[in-house]
Amino acid sequence: MNIIATIRLIIKNKYAFTFIVFFGWIALFDSNSLIDRVDYISNVKELEKDKKYYKNKITESENRLLELRTNKLNLEKFAREHYYMKKDNEDIFVFVIKEWQPSLEK
Repeated sequence: MNIIATIRLIIKNKYAFTFIVFFGWIALFDSNSLIDRVDYISNVKELEKDKKYYKNKITESENRLLELRTNKLNLEKFAREHYYMKKDNEDIFVFVIKEWQPSLEK
């Protein structure tokens, strides 16, 4: 049987034709179409990955905060490194290291 004969047979059978039209409508045009479902699933996976990342960052931050609250030397080191705080008799020098890029001129 060729393709045209198969299509005619499906169109003559009202149940098969109704099922194909209904399935096509649901798959493509409905508000909960298969295309939207695939997008939703990929979005959920990405959000779960982000959730795991942020939970790890929160745990790291809580551990760092606990360390800063319990150890005065770490607190002083943190303040000096991040906020450039200094004692009265000290000077601070900040060195900015640039990446070396080879020049194109010779």
